[in-house]
Amino acid sequence: MFNDIGALELVALVILAVLIFGPDKLPKVIQDAARFIRKIRAFSESAKQDIRSELGPEFKDFDFEDLNPKTFIRKQLTENEDLKEIRSSFDLKKEINDVATAVNDRGETASVPAAAVSGSGPDLLKKRDTPDPGERPPFDADAT
Repeated sequence: MFNDIGALELVALVILAVLIFGPDKLPKVIQDAARFIRKIRAFSESAKQDIRSELGPEFKDFDFEDLNPKTFIRKQLTENEDLKEIRSSFDLKKEINDVATAVNDRGETASVPAAAVSGSGPDLLKKRDTPDPGERPPFDADAT
């Protein structure tokens, strides 16, 4: 419950409690707080048992901590056999290296289309000096 409270913070809380409640009332306040926490835990356990009994026998192994999204996702990722198989067959670093190699190789080897090599179609990569007769010049929004 108090996993993230350090020693210095705990000492500061004790000093603050002594200053607020005084050394004579502090034991009674601690007893009241402990009793209150026990009542809340008992109420919570009673509510969990009521819910389990209402859900029926098919939910006898239902765990309320699975309702936490982080816990649910972690449990599904570790227990699902199909996901384990997919994770073991998929290597993200290898995939990224393959893509990077393919991109670098494509940049080094000429990126000329097959139609331009065979001469069977127009060279779309080559910029024409003048437009064909009757063709409108391209619109340039930055030039206007």
